[in-house]
Amino acid sequence: MPVTKLYLVRHGQSAGNAEGRFGGHGPTPLSELGLKQAETTARYLAKEGIHAIYSSDLARAVQTAEELSKLVNVPVTTAKAFRERHVGVLEGLTFDESKANHPDDYYALVNRNVHHVITKGESYRDLLQRATGELWNILREHQGKRVAVFSHTGAICFMTLHLMGAIRRDTKQTPWIVTSNCGINRFEIRGRRNVRVLALNDTRHLLHITGNDSFAAR
Repeated sequence: MPVTKLYLVRHGQSAGNAEGRFGGHGPTPLSELGLKQAETTARYLAKEGIHAIYSSDLARAVQTAEELSKLVNVPVTTAKAFRERHVGVLEGLTFDESKANHPDDYYALVNRNVHHVITKGESYRDLLQRATGELWNILREHQGKRVAVFSHTGAICFMTLHLMGAIRRDTKQTPWIVTSNCGINRFEIRGRRNVRVLALNDTRHLLHITGNDSFAAR
């Protein structure tokens, strides 16, 4: 079976990230730093010979994907399925505000309770099902190609757990796989049961911009 190369890329720093706020489905654009990260990441990925570019339809992800699109002349296809988790009442709040105003939702989120549905939002299980369903559709369509998917830290975490076989139907809690702004998770895929993990949270291309880049808020 031909090898499909998959690049899961988190968007650049958003205005909400810079303020330590939950982005969720909010329309937060990239910050000035985020734009620099997106441009640098585009130049880095352009060398990989990308054949297809997909993105969450949220502004911060689309802005990041468009930088690569300009360089490789490949259009960006947007998909709601790659949006971040809908965090409902937590959207736009800081961690401290979320903890104070909605402690049940906050602690269920940070403890990765897979089945907890955030008030007026969705569960990690909901996120997992929509993101991975769309991902496999794309991988089947572009078998043997190089595919970049621009998304968000939570969506990338759960797509990565899925590809690694680290989450099942009876899973109640999960570890958290950190993906920094414009960090890249790399995979080689020959089928659902033949996935090779090449790198997690690859940020080497960003060292001259952000130094030892760290995890930022959703």
